Amino acid sequence: MLDAAWLGGRLPGRAIHCLESTPSTMTDLAKLAAEGARHGTIVIADRQTAGQGRHGHGWHSEPGAGLYLSILIRPEFAIESTPALTLAIGLAARDALRDLAGVECDLRWPNDLMLGGRKCGGILVHLLYRAALAGIGVNLNHESFPRDLADSATSLRIETGRDHLREPLAAAIAEAVDARCAVLAKHGPRPVIAEFSRVSSYARGLRVTVDRPEGPLHGETAGLDANGFLLVRDGDGRVVTVLAGGVRPARS
Repeated sequence: MLDAAWLGGRLPGRAIHCLESTPSTMTDLAKLAAEGARHGTIVIADRQTAGQGRHGHGWHSEPGAGLYLSILIRPEFAIESTPALTLAIGLAARDALRDLAGVECDLRWPNDLMLGGRKCGGILVHLLYRAALAGIGVNLNHESFPRDLADSATSLRIETGRDHLREPLAAAIAEAVDARCAVLAKHGPRPVIAEFSRVSSYARGLRVTVDRPEGPLHGETAGLDANGFLLVRDGDGRVVTVLAGGVRPARS
């Protein structure tokens, strides 16, 4: 079980809901947000039975092996115009993993944490009730994955050869999210987009396929626009703005 007392001591003044099992921490946090929960409220679980990924996909939530948490953000900026918020939260998770685990994650636009070319974590942001719900999942101590994920997923344990504690990482992520949101509030999206572009190998010069509802887009990434959306130059030389979609390196 998660150590709720330790988390409360490390993050004083926050409402922290530690659960043994839940369908989804995002669903629980949405209910709390509707009831007026304050900024910084956290829901964290040992196990999710219906974890949420992007585009309706599930999130593999092995009991006790991963970090499954959601954070309520009531920002000091216009939330409707902040796609950069997802990028900021990805940077925050990257900060925490670097400081605590000593790994440098790549960031796959817009919301995946990558190690060795495989996914070790993901970010999901929903806007609700003038707030943002930030769901963060990190594969920590998984020793293996189901067959359909084995080629695309990894964990900190697989990459580093040692186990990692969930509570310190949860606290570090929460603090880093606050710091990144403060930058957004003070300076706007530009520095967040600039840093994401600097640390992400996916932002520029990578041949990719983008899976979109209207069909796949093949091309080379050409940076991010002023709002944080991905630019892809297709085979005809046209630059397409990608508002949403699954990005993966093109097969050679």
